[in-house]
Amino acid sequence: MSSLLPDLSPWRSSRDFRLLFFQGAVTFFTSFMAMIALPLQIKHLTDSPLAVGAMGAVELVPLVVFGLYGGALADAIDRRRMIMLSEAGLGVLALILLVNSLLPNPLLWPLYVVAAGVSALAGLQRPALDSMMARIVPHEQMTAAAALNALRYQIGAIAGPALAGLVVAYAGYPAAYGITLAGFVLSVILCTRLAPAPPSSDAERPSLRGIAEGARYAWSRPVLLGTYAVDLAAMFFAFPNTIFPFLADELDAVWALGLMYSAGAVGSLVLGMTSGWTSRVRRHGLFVVCGAAVWGAAIAATGWFTDIRVVLVCLAVAGAGDMLSGLGRATIWNQTIPEELRGRLAGIEVLSYSVGPQLGQVRAGTVAGWTGTRSAFWSGGLMCVAAVAALTVALPRLVTYDADTDEDALRRRAEKDQAAKETEPLPTPTS
Repeated sequence: MSSLLPDLSPWRSSRDFRLLFFQGAVTFFTSFMAMIALPLQIKHLTDSPLAVGAMGAVELVPLVVFGLYGGALADAIDRRRMIMLSEAGLGVLALILLVNSLLPNPLLWPLYVVAAGVSALAGLQRPALDSMMARIVPHEQMTAAAALNALRYQIGAIAGPALAGLVVAYAGYPAAYGITLAGFVLSVILCTRLAPAPPSSDAERPSLRGIAEGARYAWSRPVLLGTYAVDLAAMFFAFPNTIFPFLADELDAVWALGLMYSAGAVGSLVLGMTSGWTSRVRRHGLFVVCGAAVWGAAIAATGWFTDIRVVLVCLAVAGAGDMLSGLGRATIWNQTIPEELRGRLAGIEVLSYSVGPQLGQVRAGTVAGWTGTRSAFWSGGLMCVAAVAALTVALPRLVTYDADTDEDALRRRAEKDQAAKETEPLPTPTS
């Protein structure tokens, strides 16, 4: 039984990992308050699936532009500073939401402006956050670190939506946005305690040429390319979160809306709490494709059933599949990407797992508006499974990836071992 428990070795070996763990827990928990309140407020103001799905459209361009630029910045400036300033900016946006919600007649357009701003700041921040992991966690602990980070995220994803639904229902939107603002203030304080993470001495200034260099590297690595493509396809075809309020209405289960948002996190949490075995697996590409296929099949099943209890179970299974796929992606990225390119590749990673959900919101809202809410679920889930199968055939090296034999993984391990030896203190001479 103990072999199933989460591997806590990154927690024990790295102070900065512990700080980022707590900072992320605060940010995730409070951000979910706003993530639930914002589409609910748009639904309240418009009662339109298309208006809610349009959030994905306004978030897309800032995410693409600032995600790529943020990756180049992460290789050129102190990553701790990037994280801290981004958290402060997100706090300012939470303040705008709070002020707008206190107006006698809240305006619609600020909600879209803030959504675009959050997307831009997230694009700037995530490459710095993601590229920090490989610097502060030992090479052999990457899967364990990914599992702990996912576990932290899922705890916030369960508590955040569940509490957000209660806060919005009983205290209103201002309370939800106020909690979000307080969370970002605390997050900034925690970020100030992180050790500096300066770039290498020969780091280049951010440029289009540098971004293109990172893109060429990713394109030349079929394993990396496969991780991006599978995740993009899974999220584009089967990310239905923005239409949960409409599904809850159709199932006559408005009371379960918060549970629908958090059910996927429950499934992920169950997998995370039993993730000890994942540290012993070396075929991480199998995690990516199998997890994405389970995600798609479970989302399709969500659209077939009318019993809310079965729907919640399907969403929980989908969450477990998504986490399994995410563990594989994070491990492959951290084990194979060179340090000097890590920020720029993290920018591409941001696009792969963020652009998909934004486009998926637009797809889900559009299909729901045309053909109905439940068909948006089952059609997207089936297309996700088909896309994953096609990509598995097209990129077979992803499925055969092995951390003990892959050339890039072995090269990164050797480089990290050498760097660790060079930083070891010299033995004290004895007289």
